[in-house]
Amino acid sequence: MNAIITASQLASESAGENPPVVLDIRWQLSLAKAAGAPAFDGRAAYEAGHVPGAVYIDLDTELAGHAGEGRGRHPLPELADLGASLRAAGVSADRDVVVYDGGQGWAAARAWWLLRWTGHPSVRVLDGGLAAWDGPLETEVPSPQPGTFEPAPGATGLLDADGAAALARSGLLLDARAAERYRGDTEPVDRVGGHIPGAVSAPTTENVAEDGRLRPAAELADRFKSLGATGDPGQVGVYCGSGVSGAHEVLALAVAGIDAQLYVGSWSEWSADESRPVATGADPQ
Repeated sequence: MNAIITASQLASESAGENPPVVLDIRWQLSLAKAAGAPAFDGRAAYEAGHVPGAVYIDLDTELAGHAGEGRGRHPLPELADLGASLRAAGVSADRDVVVYDGGQGWAAARAWWLLRWTGHPSVRVLDGGLAAWDGPLETEVPSPQPGTFEPAPGATGLLDADGAAALARSGLLLDARAAERYRGDTEPVDRVGGHIPGAVSAPTTENVAEDGRLRPAAELADRFKSLGATGDPGQVGVYCGSGVSGAHEVLALAVAGIDAQLYVGSWSEWSADESRPVATGADPQ
């Protein structure tokens, strides 16, 4: 099944006999808290208006575990906790799931990747997010029937630090962050700027058109081919700052027909260990 769904398709399926479970994953990487300003409140945004029937899932507390030394800012959640959150939202393995966010696509892609990696057979991202939805919004918070989904870790699709370093030498490791963070010109979040030696800069923002939707599959395939993707199994990996925007690049790769692995710890985990090498500048090495 395709990894994305249009707003019109979602409206049609939601009106059908077997409507999908819809999850609202609104989230933003916010530096406001460090400056003393309130951080973005995804739940408040959800309660102010959401796709009818959608259930809110919090990325920081439900789609990620506790950040800690050597774990990165958004490590994998405990599967028992993830399963409880998803079942409470009505998720079952035999029912389609659609996820969306405010339009950037990163948070929805994190939910898509986690559900896919833990065994859900049918999960899609609303292309363009809430901004693409032209139907009515509702403020009522639904009380869904509990689901039965039991997440199980996938045998493939996940990289650790050593695996990412090895793939940067033997295959293709893409850095989904902004180019200036890859080069080390600036680093607003993590200990040090730069990139994993051998990784190739591939900002995930370039996978999206001006309207916020992913570029057509053929365009994406051409882009990733130009970056060195061959389509060979197990030869493409992605990382970002903390495994969120990188999931969006994995989504774009999937739309292009290329399977990719995600280094969830990403730069926040890699750079926290001073023994790991750091490359700077535009050259991958």
